[in-house]
Amino acid sequence: MLLAAAVALALMGTAWEKPRVAATTAEKASQPSPAPTFYKDVLPVLQDKCQSCHRSGQPAPMPLMTYEQTRPWAGKIAAAVDMKMMPPWFADPRYGKFSNDPSLSAEEIKVIGAWADAGAPAGNPQDAPAPRQWSEGWNIPEPDVVLKMPRPVPIPAHGEVEYTYEIVPTHFAEDKWVQMVEVRPSSAAHVHHAVVYIRPPDSAWLRHAPVGEPFTASMLSDPQERRQAHETTSDLLLVYAPGSAPDRWADGMAKFVPAGSDLVFQMHYTTNGEAASDQASVGLVFAKKPPKQRVVTLQLNNHALLIPPGAEDFRVEVQGTLPNDATLLSLFPHMHLRGKRFEYDIVHDDGSVEPLLRVNYHFHWQLSYKLAEPRELKAGTKLRAVAWYDNSKNNPHNPDPDKLVTWGDQTSQEMMVGFFDVAIPAGMDKWEFFIRNGGDRQ
Repeated sequence: MLLAAAVALALMGTAWEKPRVAATTAEKASQPSPAPTFYKDVLPVLQDKCQSCHRSGQPAPMPLMTYEQTRPWAGKIAAAVDMKMMPPWFADPRYGKFSNDPSLSAEEIKVIGAWADAGAPAGNPQDAPAPRQWSEGWNIPEPDVVLKMPRPVPIPAHGEVEYTYEIVPTHFAEDKWVQMVEVRPSSAAHVHHAVVYIRPPDSAWLRHAPVGEPFTASMLSDPQERRQAHETTSDLLLVYAPGSAPDRWADGMAKFVPAGSDLVFQMHYTTNGEAASDQASVGLVFAKKPPKQRVVTLQLNNHALLIPPGAEDFRVEVQGTLPNDATLLSLFPHMHLRGKRFEYDIVHDDGSVEPLLRVNYHFHWQLSYKLAEPRELKAGTKLRAVAWYDNSKNNPHNPDPDKLVTWGDQTSQEMMVGFFDVAIPAGMDKWEFFIRNGGDRQ
């Protein structure tokens, strides 16, 4: 009996202990997880996805490099990332994969929201990752050469500004292959976009225009050169818009700048109520050895667009056929204030359409979309660009919904341009690319 009682007591003791252990585990499970902190959880996201723009000298309105700089904006940051307004990215995720997609993951959005809700705690500075090393003033490695517009361009506080040009000699004594390139305006807030053209020494384009000082097409005395300012076959070194990333071509690919070339800056300035001046620079990083492929920028555009007054979803299309094989690298749509959506497609011989990119267009954030996997395209491939415009009163950016809108440089007019970068054999230039195998030019 004593033994039985002892066993019974032992079993009772065991039975009573188990609930205590289970209760302790349940209590631990019910305790809330510690709130995310700036140094441990938020700063890594900022370094990876935000600081390329949110640092001194870049286009974003405030730096997000330190806790002190970031904390006052915690609520607004959380709201912006929750609505997927930041980081800016407008590609429909159902079509295409892009190497420069800065979108935050669902977990990153959740972390930033929880951090803001908890009062934006700093946490332990020892948890911080090592500071990201940025080249001073550049988002590319330290450039081998920086070419700057010799004269600043005055920008008025109000009104429309005609496209402004400035020709900058490179003084290159030998041919150069450019693997990375970045444009840096000195007043990014006033730059709607910029195009930097390569003018080879044998080009007749704008040969009577001034060199080293700003000018507009209307300032040129020759009517032919006034037209030339808006129409050129010269290759593009880079297209820039606020928020767009520098061009970084893979090893074995680069843009070609012949010896003795000039760079022609075409600057589209917009006014914002404050007078300023701009003196843009372009930084070049050269390829370490001659590449196997040359990168050229092509475009699909439709100058004949006529957008009726009040039209909410007006469609404009253009198609083109590649005359030779090429490797598609990136896509850069361009419209103005009425721009709504833009897409690039391949139209197959059977009539089926393969979307490459669909963008919910944002005038203030014109981005280049770089393919995660370059696409080999055979000669004869049909490419199509389609743009939709909102010329109605429901478009808050529309300067005049009662106006018939035509093609033009100013933001009150419209454009429809589908830039795209392709790689072709290094020994082929743009003119040769447009000659079909039979000898006909496309």
